[in-house]
Parts: sequence; C-alpha cells; structure tokens
Amino acid sequence: MDRFQQTLDALEGALAWVPSWAVSLVLFALAVLLAYWVHRFVFRILTRWVGGMDLFWRSLVSRTEGPTRLAAITVALGMAANAAPLSFRETGIVQQGLLLCFIALVAWTANTVLHIWVTVYLRRFKLDAEDNLLARKHVTQTRILRRVAGTLIFTIALSAALMSFEDVRQYGVSLLASAGVAGLVLGLALQPVLKNLFAGIQLAVTQPIRIDDALLVEGEWGWVEEITSTYVVLKLWDWRRLILPLSYFMEKPFQNWTREGSALIGTVMIYLDYAVPIAEVRRKVEEIAAGSRLWDRQVVNVQVTDFRESVMEVRILVSASNGGRAFDLRCEVREKLIAFLQEAYPQALPRLRTEFAPAEAAAFGAASAMRG
Repeated sequence: MDRFQQTLDALEGALAWVPSWAVSLVLFALAVLLAYWVHRFVFRILTRWVGGMDLFWRSLVSRTEGPTRLAAITVALGMAANAAPLSFRETGIVQQGLLLCFIALVAWTANTVLHIWVTVYLRRFKLDAEDNLLARKHVTQTRILRRVAGTLIFTIALSAALMSFEDVRQYGVSLLASAGVAGLVLGLALQPVLKNLFAGIQLAVTQPIRIDDALLVEGEWGWVEEITSTYVVLKLWDWRRLILPLSYFMEKPFQNWTREGSALIGTVMIYLDYAVPIAEVRRKVEEIAAGSRLWDRQVVNVQVTDFRESVMEVRILVSASNGGRAFDLRCEVREKLIAFLQEAYPQALPRLRTEFAPAEAAAFGAASAMRG
C-alpha cells in the first residue's frame, strides 16, 4: 500500500511539470478513443445478433450507428471535462462544444427516427405492382412530408445552435421565429425556396402528381421519377430528364394521365376514301385488338367522326392498362390497319379524283348524269 501511494505521488510530481491544457487534451483524447472503441465493440455484437433477423432490425441497427457513436463520445467528453484541470474560460469553451454536440445529436436522432418510421410505413406499399395507384399516393405524400420535416429539423437545430452563442443569439431567434431585420432579409433571400417548400406541402396534401405518374408537361411526355423538397424530376420517354420547380405544378396546367387510374384510351385517327367499307375496317380493328397483348379487353371502337371534301375521318379507340401500353397499342393498330387496307382495299386510301382509273371515272360520270 505504501509503495502504491509512493507511485501515485511520483506520478503527480512528474505531471506537475506538464501544463494543465496538455493534461486536458490527453484526457479528452483518451475519452474519445475509449468511447469509440467501446461503441465499436458493442455495435459489432449488435450487428451479429441481428444478422439473422428481419430487415427492419438490421436497418434499425445500421441507421443508428452514427447517432449512438456521437452519443457515446459526447458522454465520454462530459466525464473527461469533470476530471480535467480546466480553467474557467476553458470550461466555458468545453461546455459550449458539448452543448453543440447535444443539439446535433438530438437533430440527428430525430432525423433517423423519421427515416425509420418512413421506411416501416412504406414497406406496405409496392410501386412495382400492376395496380399501384394507392402505393404511389402514399409514397409521394410520405416522401414530400419527410423532406419538409427534415428541413424543419435542420432549421430548428441551426437556430438552437446559433442561440447558444451570446453574440449571434438574435440571428437564431430571427431564424426560428421569422422576426426582426435578419429574419426579413433571410425570408426575402429565400423566397423561391420557401415558395417551393410550401408548394411541396400543398402537393403532399392535394397530390396533383405522384411518384410514377404519367404526365404531359410543356409538350413532353414522361413519368414522375423523383419529387424533392424544391423540384420534380420527370423522366421523359426518350430517357431525358425534365426538371421543374414544385411551384410549377400549383400554378400552371398540365396533363396527368394516371390521376385516378393508370388505364387509358388511345386514339387513332385515319382519313379514308368514301368507298371504304366501314364494317370491314371495324372487323379488322377488333381482330387486331383481340390479338394484341397490349389491349386490356375494355374498349375497342370504330366511328366515322367527320366528312370532308375528299375523305371521311375515322376515329379508332382502343384501351390499355397504362400510358406506355396505350401508345404502343396505337402504333400497332396503325401499322396493321394500313397493311390490311393496302392489301385488301387499296382504293380506300385517300386519292385525288383525277387519279381515278378511266372505268371508275366513267362510272362516276354516269352515276352523276343519272342523278341529274
């Protein structure tokens, strides 16, 4: 016992020559290293333990790795600060740093909890299902609100961090309460961002568009690929991306082909000579639709919708389960119908009257004379 006390006395004598700030730095470094290795050891055990469990538990452990590490380091630094020989000024600096770590930890934890909740909630909905209207509705609403909530968490955390400093506390209050000159200047500077932020909330509530909706915007047709907190990414039919601000969809008209359902009726317009037998055209269109894997067995119709000077307008309607299939089905109907007419009724295609064969012209003239 005497020898141990002598050893401690000798260690204190040796450390008496070391500056207090150096001792504090060593203690803080040892605390950080100890917290890091303890957290790593515990986290490895947890990772192996949940390795055979459900995806939710594995995702939960992996997502909480960062926040729990920061929490362990913050606690270790707090314990080291109590034991370190710090001056009054140094104690204030350390306490300020620990407060910032605590604010960051709370914000990080809140964001992680939000992400886990969104992941668990969206597990019930599958976007790759044939009828994914309900899934697209919930996925769009949840993702937009998740981004808005993430922005609010960051804003509150930043405001709390600024308010922890005496010199810039008013800026934190202005940012949080949107009051004062700094808040007004910031609000004016961020007006486009705030406009899109509120448009995002409005989109989440009213849902004029959803993830994977088929839209016709600015003369371009494509699918909604991504909705962020400020803009929408539209994947066009030729794989280009059209980027539009969120406010666009609250201020300008556009076409949503999958608002209430994905099924669409495709239209094919064809102009034929009056000599064409419409019954045969109708029979052929029904045969083409019945033999196509794109037709959903709902709508097929052929109608003469207009008479013009030299041709009649024939409208063909065919339905499909979604916009892409409807477009392909329209092309298929056009190709097969024109091939049928070229082979079976070539005279049915539009021609000028001067192109008639002599026999046809004579017959037409005789018929006109009899009517006269």
